[in-house]
Amino acid sequence: MECAIITTYRCNARCGMCHTWKNPSRASEEFDPKILEKIPGGMQRLNITGGEPTLRKDIFDIVRILDKKTERLEISTNGYFYDKVVAIAREFPKITVRVSLEGLPAQNDELRGLQDGFDRGLRCILRLKRLGVQDIGFAMTISGQNCQDLIDLYDLASQMDVELANAIVHNSFYFHKTDNQIKDFEEVREMFIRFMIALLESKRSNLKRRVKDWFRAYLNLGLLRHLEGKARRIPCGAATDTFFLDPWGKILACNGSLEPMVMGDLTKSSFEEIWQSKQAEEVREQVRRCTQNCWMTGTAVPAMRRHPVEPVLWVARNKLRRYRGKQICL
Repeated sequence: MECAIITTYRCNARCGMCHTWKNPSRASEEFDPKILEKIPGGMQRLNITGGEPTLRKDIFDIVRILDKKTERLEISTNGYFYDKVVAIAREFPKITVRVSLEGLPAQNDELRGLQDGFDRGLRCILRLKRLGVQDIGFAMTISGQNCQDLIDLYDLASQMDVELANAIVHNSFYFHKTDNQIKDFEEVREMFIRFMIALLESKRSNLKRRVKDWFRAYLNLGLLRHLEGKARRIPCGAATDTFFLDPWGKILACNGSLEPMVMGDLTKSSFEEIWQSKQAEEVREQVRRCTQNCWMTGTAVPAMRRHPVEPVLWVARNKLRRYRGKQICL
């Protein structure tokens, strides 16, 4: 399984596509890190996210507990407090870090409402590279305002030999938004197609990252289909293969629903009691009936791992088409 720990809804950024910062959790109400001991070991991936997780004064305690639960511990941050991120990486050198940027400097700082946000995010990546951390990169959320920066940011990531994860604006309880929409539909669609082609034709020298780019092209196919209002090509495994923990200790199916689908309260019960409960089964039924058709990284990537044949065949078919000079199949 995979899990995302939403440590806080407090955030120092002022993003237009996410209003978490307008709906912060109170530090006094946020879960005690000790409850994380209840999360099972052997998780495939654990993601520490927020809000901005480095705002938690006990972030080191959170990392120390979760580091024992998985071989891949990831922290998602805007990188503004880069000294704290670097200090975490110094103690946990195997940690994965994704720094959220919404494009190149002017675009990022405007969309995130964060002065010198790009500068500090880039500085975070550079210092992590200097420290020797292997799995680092940027993360970008695509909208009509910043799609023109997507391939440029990808080129920057490729030249720096770091990752670039990307998503598209969604509406959900997690973002406290119901009015996110893409206005420049054709421009964004065209950019997604160009980006998918760039990923399939990745020139990275690192073979592992090149192959990841190929499959990230399929991930972007899912984002394009979401943009077009089409159904997912592979089913969602929320509440079965993945779960989320909110700042108050509630276990949720996912972060893509319009209202939280709560499976139980980890502050009051064991993980096993929650996972096997009637309430959890009712949530899984909600997931099966869900028509949100979201394509969020936290649930899309595990779904691709659960159903690998579809992504593998799509990548192979479109690699061959590009080799023959043909357009990709969508």
